[in-house]
Parts: sequence; C-alpha cells; structure tokens
Amino acid sequence: MKKYGIMGGTFDPIHFGHLVIANEVLNLFDLDRIIFVPTGTPPHKTSKGLTTSYHRYMMTQFATMTHPFFDVSDFEIRNDEISYTIDTLQHFRDSYPNSKFYFITGTDAVLELSTWKDPEGMLKIFTFIAVNRPGYVIENLDDKLRELADRYNGEIYAVNAPQLQISSTDIRNRISNGRPIKYLLPETVELYILKNRLYQKSER
Repeated sequence: MKKYGIMGGTFDPIHFGHLVIANEVLNLFDLDRIIFVPTGTPPHKTSKGLTTSYHRYMMTQFATMTHPFFDVSDFEIRNDEISYTIDTLQHFRDSYPNSKFYFITGTDAVLELSTWKDPEGMLKIFTFIAVNRPGYVIENLDDKLRELADRYNGEIYAVNAPQLQISSTDIRNRISNGRPIKYLLPETVELYILKNRLYQKSER
C-alpha cells in the first residue's frame, strides 16, 4: 500500500521552512511521496492580497523540482469556489485508491479542527500530522491532540520538525522593503520572484 503525505498552504511564497517540514515527515513516516497543494480560495483566511494562484503554483513547482519524492497538485487552484480541506482530501482518496494518506499542517491549525468543515470526515480519510511552528508553544499539547483524536475517532501525530525561523510574511516584507531574501528559499524561487517582480512595493 502506497503512503502519501498531502501538504497544503498558500505558499506565498514557499520557502525552506516548508521544504524541511515536508522532508522530515517524508522520512519519519516512511512515505512514498509528498504532494504539495497550493490553496485556491481558503475559507480560514482572506484571499485579498494573495498572489495569483498561477505564480504560487509555479513557485511551488520550482521549489520541489529537485526532490524525487515531492509533487505539486493544481487541484485547489483550478477551483474558483472556496477550497475546503475535506473536498481536497476526498479528491486524493478517489485519485489514489488503496492508499494511506497523511495530512500535514501546523499544530495551531489542528487545534482549531472543530471550526473546519466535517472534521470527523477528514480524520476518517486521513491521518493528521501536526507540525509545531517556530515560537509556538502549547501547554499539554499531547493531551489536547489526544482529545481531538478521540472526539473525531481518528489519528493525530505531533511532529517537531527542525525549526527554521522563516516565514512567507517576512519574505514578502523583505522584498517590499528592498532587503535580501537569499538563503531563505530556493534560488529557483528567488529568481522567479525577481523575474516576475512579485511582492515589490509598487505592485502590492
């Protein structure tokens, strides 16, 4: 049975923090592949100011192209409607039958699971992997995740991936303010951003 990790995010832009987490989970859970899914119109955050789906998709492609077990899906960005995680997970379940799936997201997002559409349905389809974000400290985390797993009759694992103090927001701000972004994200993504003049103050 194949094992797939699904990693969603706006990836605006994707950076080494995302890639380190994906690679860590790939190896910890002995997955066959990680599929990155740039969000279309996310229900939990405004899409105002979000870079076009085409640019975010292309940056994710360039960031992952050298890793043999990383893929990118355009499933959500092809959809003009609000992208609900349950719909995305059902799509991959239907596309890869007889496979086991893991959904990779931040611990803070998992703790808000009750606000998501059909959390019980999601945990029926996928095992959740909650990755702690830099500087995000939660008391009694294991107990809280266990309570959620019991409530929705599923599996949730906590993972402490290497903590890189990098954020997409900081990268966008650096570009807007004319500060360097080298070594915060793959060079291919940096060149794509510069070529397409993304995040520059005059265009934001």
